[in-house]
Amino acid sequence: MPNENLPNKKSLHEIDGISQPDHVNQDSIRTIQNFRRKSLNIDLLIEKLLQGDIPSLSKAITIIESTNPTHKEQAHKIIQTCLPHANKSVRIGITGVPGVGKSTFIEAFGMYLTSIGKKVAVLAVDPSSTISKGSILGDKTRMEDLVKNTNAFIRPSASGESLGGVSRKTRESIILCEACGFDTILIETVGVGQSETAVHSMTDFFLLLNLAGAGDELQGIKRGIMEMADSVIINKADGDNLKHANNAKLDINRALHLFPLKDSKWQPKVLLASAFYNQGIEDVWQLLEKYFSLTKENGYFEANRKNQNAYWLRETINEQLLSNFYQNQTIYEQLQNAENAVQNNEKSPFTAANELLELYSKIKKSS
Repeated sequence: MPNENLPNKKSLHEIDGISQPDHVNQDSIRTIQNFRRKSLNIDLLIEKLLQGDIPSLSKAITIIESTNPTHKEQAHKIIQTCLPHANKSVRIGITGVPGVGKSTFIEAFGMYLTSIGKKVAVLAVDPSSTISKGSILGDKTRMEDLVKNTNAFIRPSASGESLGGVSRKTRESIILCEACGFDTILIETVGVGQSETAVHSMTDFFLLLNLAGAGDELQGIKRGIMEMADSVIINKADGDNLKHANNAKLDINRALHLFPLKDSKWQPKVLLASAFYNQGIEDVWQLLEKYFSLTKENGYFEANRKNQNAYWLRETINEQLLSNFYQNQTIYEQLQNAENAVQNNEKSPFTAANELLELYSKIKKSS
């Protein structure tokens, strides 16, 4: 009802608020509770994931990324069930220094792949702050067109404290994406120099993006990354920068030919591209097709996958041992004392570490 104490100003009136109900409908409560129970049904989640349901894929990845101990068993069940449905994709690692245009390239490349009938999953690892532990997770905002594509899935993940921003969970996310029906997996590294080794150990093709006209191109590239690269793409090769890009292509080609031939028998190639203007993107995919054809024919593709599985077995063991050590309550308490002793120069770091490891060994034997 209008408030009679206020003047009537045309159509503007102050009205009373909506009165609250005396009780809440119990049927509604039960419906919500049933929905929540249903949403936590792991068997149903896996079933929908295998049918290609994207929300179920997102929820499953969230579970395997979770540090909550209650999710550990659920994550194991999800991965084991999805594993027989995986390994039916090609996995492409993409790296490059910040500013090289990785996100722009991935969007242009992803849009091209979906246009030729591919289903593309992008696992983009954002660097976490070592101070606040936070991460911007901005890849979805930078890939405006690809994120709306029904045949694409983008999953930005915080790197956390794992070396180079890529952990075991990224590899497990690959398995889930493959089980969900994605046939092309793109993994973007944070591009800081150490994550490349981890990405190289879980992908079939390693793509290095480079810039021209930004100084000495060869000096700015680490030898280790160049040796891992199966192809170097000089991005932003357009306009006034095209001449610099062609010169850089010649220099990098010479450098690549100095390295020994890879076990895959593939000679890395250098291509020019402009992701912003959507130029050279088709050439990149044609190059990858040649690589996959060669490595599948000579047996390297399958052998590399098997070696990667063995590598990640060892990495998982190392990670679990490290986790068990630091989560032990006795070790946690003694670690504080050891740190104080080291900081006060009462013990060397090596002596304190050996004492903690011996203590942990005794704890495990007695348990």
